[in-house]
Amino acid sequence: MKAYLFPGQGSQFSGMGKELYHTSAKAKSLFDQANDILGFEITKIMFEGSDDELKQTKVTQPAIFIHSVVLAKISATFIPEMVAGHSLGEFSALVANGALSYEDGLQLVYKRAMAMQRACDINPSSMAAILGLDDAKVEEICKTIAGEIVVAANYNCPGQLVISGSTKGIEQACIAMKEAGAKRALPLPVGGAFHSPLMEPAKIELEAAIRNTHFSAPICPIYQNVNAKPSTDTEVIKNNLVAQLTAPVRWTQTIQHMVADGASLFVESGPGKVLQGLVKKINAGSEVASI
Repeated sequence: MKAYLFPGQGSQFSGMGKELYHTSAKAKSLFDQANDILGFEITKIMFEGSDDELKQTKVTQPAIFIHSVVLAKISATFIPEMVAGHSLGEFSALVANGALSYEDGLQLVYKRAMAMQRACDINPSSMAAILGLDDAKVEEICKTIAGEIVVAANYNCPGQLVISGSTKGIEQACIAMKEAGAKRALPLPVGGAFHSPLMEPAKIELEAAIRNTHFSAPICPIYQNVNAKPSTDTEVIKNNLVAQLTAPVRWTQTIQHMVADGASLFVESGPGKVLQGLVKKINAGSEVASI
């Protein structure tokens, strides 16, 4: 079975989508539509912007979403049997499998980005990648950081777990992780503590937007971050999207479940090849490709 994967924040690069814009009339139409929906020329930043400009939350998330969805929509061979998206990528996956319209998906992603930025402004917070410790040990250490919020946020692949929390908590946790034998404990250049309780203000904002958006029955199951399980029920999908902001991304478990359910080829739709690399680390026997 063929599964399509959609990347999250961090996969952006200057020039993303530029060639598509100039070589495909359908892609150009979708990019132009995105500019109209957002009310500013995001394509100019995608095609010519600096790394710093692309790192702006209001740009990064919609830019990756647009690039990912456009690739899927112009592909003549795009016939998904199952889909999944990493964090932000879950919205791209829902447009690709017909649960959300392109316009509604982009509007939700932009609202999500702005709500997350506001939540970051309330509490100084960050994330860090922990390499070379098993998941249970990382979880155990997170619980020992007294007086600070520190949680497991992204279960990316065996031996690679991202933690999220207060700035002070992440600093203390990185020291403790290294003392416990982690190969590396790397603070990440992100705006805040995504997928942690510190995103609660954003979760409240996003829930209102999601509840007011029409979702259609998808053409294939989506394996969602919150529980790594497949769903085609629109109410379940909505609930999981809301929960996602403060819950961890269970990517390792997602890929494992997709493989168990018959996925043999994983095709990444979006900038970069990060998810293909993670798939190979989770299940070396899987075939991977890009659109």
